[in-house]
Amino acid sequence: MTETYLFGTLGSKAEDLLRWDAFVDQCERGSFFHLSGWKQIIEQVFNHKSHFIYAEQAGSIVGVLPLVEQKSFLFGHNLVSTPFCVYGGVASDSDDVIVFLEAKAIELAQQLSVDYLELRYPFARNNAAFTEKCAHSAFGCVLPENDEAILAGVTKRKQRAVIRNSFKNDFTHRIDSDTATAYKVYSESLRNLGTPVFSAHYFSALRQIFGERCDVLTVEHQGQAVSSVLSFYYKGQVLPYYGGGLNKARALKSNDYMYYQLMCSAKSLRKSHYFDFGRSKDNSGAYKYKRTWGMEPQPLHYLFYLVKATELPDLSPNNPKFKFFISVWKKLPVAVSRLIGPFLSKYLG
Repeated sequence: MTETYLFGTLGSKAEDLLRWDAFVDQCERGSFFHLSGWKQIIEQVFNHKSHFIYAEQAGSIVGVLPLVEQKSFLFGHNLVSTPFCVYGGVASDSDDVIVFLEAKAIELAQQLSVDYLELRYPFARNNAAFTEKCAHSAFGCVLPENDEAILAGVTKRKQRAVIRNSFKNDFTHRIDSDTATAYKVYSESLRNLGTPVFSAHYFSALRQIFGERCDVLTVEHQGQAVSSVLSFYYKGQVLPYYGGGLNKARALKSNDYMYYQLMCSAKSLRKSHYFDFGRSKDNSGAYKYKRTWGMEPQPLHYLFYLVKATELPDLSPNNPKFKFFISVWKKLPVAVSRLIGPFLSKYLG
């Protein structure tokens, strides 16, 4: 490496946050999950310690790396870029800067004496210091010009038929800032899967901090919300991030209707050109569902550097040691799952 970079840590001053975000906005590898708003979310909602570091050259930021320290008796001590986010790692247009900040992250992980460091890249990296684990895939598609073309663009004929049939179910849908309804539906959906849910405060904080870059699409049937999704918008992309449905949603096909309507509204109202369907655990139910839309999986490249740990972490619901916990969680009353869930989910992002 021939270049010399200055190293810095992001503070909380408004001008520093704006400077960070201005870099992310113009960096090709800068994603929604690199924005400084996540620092505020993680500190205010989850009470984790953040370490948002950056490289600077000639007075300008040339690379950023958001890192978060999570420490739990149950789930260990780690440094992640970034928990609660599908993508992370270094955002920079320079490979030298990426290597520089990765080295700084390793130094920090060693200083903090964590179990491991995790960097969630959406693209392949070649750094011998890390061990790569590709257990998740991302899905997405380019959005055609109008509603009819979007439906035709669903390349699996069976899924197109499901969407068409959903039009017969007398649905209404609305797009607004109603995170309370999104949370109510999503939390019940996660309880049914045996997964601890976040707090309602998290959903409202996402809307408060990211503003117009975050909204909610809710599908109603006979006056009841049956499916709802909280989405992010950034760089011409729409990211349906927290979506779910009640038990009756499967029979009604309201989730299929919801995602189709989100595609159409994102294109017509937001001028989005890409639908990012997010990540799913390989070969999981969500993975198979997204493939029915004709989207092909793109492997996510998560890198790990072990400090105190002797093996790679496995917090997947497929881990046999979580089987009993999941079966018990599914039987909890929804109200109880909402009460207990946030104490666990803050370490599972």
